[in-house]
Amino acid sequence: MFKDWLKAAGIRALRTIAQTAIATIGVGSLISEVDWLAVGSAALLAGILSLLTSIAGLPELELADKLAAKEEEKEIAENSNEGDER
Repeated sequence: MFKDWLKAAGIRALRTIAQTAIATIGVGSLISEVDWLAVGSAALLAGILSLLTSIAGLPELELADKLAAKEEEKEIAENSNEGDER
């Protein structure tokens, strides 16, 4: 479970870092005018905030858990019905 969360939160944080870096770089009109320290700082902070936000929960993992629970309920019901038919 923790491994799944770590993977999902890491992917989400990397996407956030990339999006923040792109947005920050886009502010400079020339590559030589880009403040790379500001880009790195903003991107890193965004990644940290993304990880902290993920502690509250990741919708993609919650959805996967719900689907797995429904599949398990379905299997139990099917197995129960097979026992009734005998």
